[in-house]
Amino acid sequence: MGRFAPSPTGPLHAGSLVAALASWLDARAAKGTWLVRIEDVDTPRCISGADQTILSQLAQCGLHPDEPVVWQSRRGALYQQALDSLVAQGLAYPCACSRKEIEAAQLALGHAKERHAALPYPGTCRQGLHGRSPRAWRFNTTDFYQKVAPAPTPQAPTAINSEANFLPWTDRRLGRQVQDVVSAVGDFVLKRADGLWAYQLAVVVDDAAQSVTHIVRGEDLADNTPRQILLQKALGLPTPAYLHTPLVLDVNGEKLSKQNGAAAVDLSNPLVALNQAAQALGLPAVADSHHISVFDALAHWVQAWSRIYNDAP
Repeated sequence: MGRFAPSPTGPLHAGSLVAALASWLDARAAKGTWLVRIEDVDTPRCISGADQTILSQLAQCGLHPDEPVVWQSRRGALYQQALDSLVAQGLAYPCACSRKEIEAAQLALGHAKERHAALPYPGTCRQGLHGRSPRAWRFNTTDFYQKVAPAPTPQAPTAINSEANFLPWTDRRLGRQVQDVVSAVGDFVLKRADGLWAYQLAVVVDDAAQSVTHIVRGEDLADNTPRQILLQKALGLPTPAYLHTPLVLDVNGEKLSKQNGAAAVDLSNPLVALNQAAQALGLPAVADSHHISVFDALAHWVQAWSRIYNDAP
């Protein structure tokens, strides 16, 4: 079971089409099911009608979901149940800190903020609010390692190392990955100060609820994976297999994204756009794109994907 989960902040661009095609090919190579989930929990960033535009673009490319589309904005009750479970376990707590206060606390510790990187939360509210009003809810990574994390064994080499706070995992393309979530991220947000659900919690709950077994998405999301694995283990949910695809870069070497003004993918000839997406994934281009159908091209790439990722779901 695979899925494509776009945020409706604009139409698909060349980079998001790569992720969509990869996830579809992975599911089809395994003769599995492919889902589409609209990740619209960050409502201030969503654009009215963008979800329907994305669905129309996918259909133009022959990428049709096998089950009805799901919208995250309609699933708040499930996220609340998950948060309640974490609170009951002592693995989530309210936080009164503003972003400026977090940056000031980290700067006082000698940690300067890097470009495009968030500073790890220093745990200011972990021991209580001390009379301050709560703003957000955070996952207690330190207590997780003490209460939940199993030690790795020869039979489970990717188990969390509770002594070093290391979380190893294996990506089907990138290979073995390791992150110390405590030092790299700290206690991350589950519910935001504005009352909106954080991506990390929503995606974990939805992947489990939809029985997603294999996640294929852009490489920029790889560093989110350890946080999601922690939540899966804390909530008693299965951990899917992960594959993170190459990023499409702009002329400045930055990741192509809606935030930096990436143009909508040109679908005047869907096969041309799909050919470019396939080549970004390291798949062979189809010859004579003016005479081959989208259906035949997709079938060609399914076979190529199977040869590259012979451990497909």
